Amino acid sequence: MITVDKEKCTGCGLCEKACPFGAITIVDKIAIIGDECTLCSACVDQCNVGAITIQRKKIEDVDLSQYQDVWIVAEIKDDKVRKVSLELLGKAKELANEMKQKVCVLLLGDNVKRFSQDFSNRGANRIYVAEHEALKDYYTETYSSVVTGIISKYKPNIVLYPATINGRDLAPRVAATLKLGLTADCTGLSIRNGLLLQTRPAFGGNIMADIICPVTRPQMATVRPNVMEMAPIQDSNNAEIIDIAVKVDLQGVKVKTKEVISGTASVCGIPVCEADTIVSGGRGVGSKENFKLIEDLANVLNAAVGASRAAVDLGWIPKSQQVGQSGNTVSPNIYIACGISGTIQHLVGMKSSDIIIAINKDPDAPIFNVANYGIVGDLCEVVPLLTKAIKKKLSEN
Repeated sequence: MITVDKEKCTGCGLCEKACPFGAITIVDKIAIIGDECTLCSACVDQCNVGAITIQRKKIEDVDLSQYQDVWIVAEIKDDKVRKVSLELLGKAKELANEMKQKVCVLLLGDNVKRFSQDFSNRGANRIYVAEHEALKDYYTETYSSVVTGIISKYKPNIVLYPATINGRDLAPRVAATLKLGLTADCTGLSIRNGLLLQTRPAFGGNIMADIICPVTRPQMATVRPNVMEMAPIQDSNNAEIIDIAVKVDLQGVKVKTKEVISGTASVCGIPVCEADTIVSGGRGVGSKENFKLIEDLANVLNAAVGASRAAVDLGWIPKSQQVGQSGNTVSPNIYIACGISGTIQHLVGMKSSDIIIAINKDPDAPIFNVANYGIVGDLCEVVPLLTKAIKKKLSEN
């Protein structure tokens, strides 16, 4: 239930501008809440005098049976569907089939309806589309208000978000507003006794924790990229498309983007978490200058440049290129680890690579335990030789 304290309300109109569903009008300097209200809380956040309050039902008063279907919040970047969104769809289909519910996709942004086909021909049953030119760029306030309102209205049983920069920012905001549980950075999802069993690494990756949210709905989780199988393309292409009218006014946004500086960590021009080949360096590289050796090899292979946490902490390479527990989870065809010892925290982020090649002067380095191929030697000698040999081979072809 939402209420407006007429004694406090000044009729400033901030709430009217903030409402993404056009549910508020100012009449005689008083905010009037219409039937379109979805309890998204955008107006509460904008009200400077505390005139608007929302009272949500207590947990014990919520009928959980009215929450149905498995949703994913898709992410569009650089004018294309991110791979992790298709991975979420694959897992959502599996969960929905087990519970005999529908699998749904939520598309937000500007001119994003055209991406519906990408999900429809991979098995989505229903696609919710919220388009507005002001949703072209991601803002926590606008996106969280829209998602919160849509979830409140349609009541999904499960909502999955990608554990990307945006997803890790969006999901907690929605969870906090709706007072829901949320499990971050999941690497496994399944159904147990009708509940979503959410599995994630804990205690530095030394154990795997299983988490459930038995009393709140929807059950929500962010899921790491490259840990689920993508939904395959199939013959069906009959997803129901539901257009959701939204109204977004950026004047009320408290934090605005002035410039976007790409954090893409790759020589080949794609994020490290989406590269087919990655060449990573660790503490054993020795210096920031020596990372030029890693970059040269990556350039020859048209690969992304990755790094261990040690290299990032030493300031040799940006955080966006970190692979591991506290960085990116990757699953390339080829992963070349140069001067990386292979702590459990790093292995968690890359052990699903198809082929792992390790170069380290320590023959007892743990990285060799997971490597398909290993070279014991000084990387400052081995990597240039490898780069030269690959260049020669490519020139012959």
